[in-house]
Amino acid sequence: MTTLQRVLEPTPLPPTIRANRVGSGDPLYAEINDFLIDEAELLDNLDLSGWSKLLAKDIEYNVPLRLTKPFREANGTVVRTVQHMHDNYDSLMLRVKRITDTRSAWGEDPPSRTRRLVTNVRVFKTDRDNEYKVLSYLLITRNRFDFDYFDLIPCERTDILRRVDGSLQIARREVVVDQAVIGTPNLGIFL
Repeated sequence: MTTLQRVLEPTPLPPTIRANRVGSGDPLYAEINDFLIDEAELLDNLDLSGWSKLLAKDIEYNVPLRLTKPFREANGTVVRTVQHMHDNYDSLMLRVKRITDTRSAWGEDPPSRTRRLVTNVRVFKTDRDNEYKVLSYLLITRNRFDFDYFDLIPCERTDILRRVDGSLQIARREVVVDQAVIGTPNLGIFL
């Protein structure tokens, strides 16, 4: 791996250890599931200021490229050194500020109408007492202007949620879009 590839590749995610899975009847699972649903509501209602408060200051937010390959090469379909988004807290705040405080966000003015459907939530304890690995599926419907059609953006998300002062924050997010060619005209929304 070259030096440039190491710089561009995101921090590796912790392993998914099945023995550390938190069951759906556990209060922790319910809390994390509610957190994800509330986050989706903030984004769908364009409350980007409220959403930004859910982000850890050291967040890493990645949307890697997806490739189509034969079955025997299925493990190589996600390219993490080439990404649609590769953000940290500062760049995410610039995106939020650009949408909310400037007139230069033409890709989201007027804003998209979205619905985020979060499903198949699986929670795992990590080797850190205050961090949890959360796998989920996300389906976003997106409509623009007065068009009579909408985009569907199916994804799989991996989040690292961290408890800070009693509240959960998103410390890491990787979103793998199912499509190799994304059918929506831009990714001006948060996934």
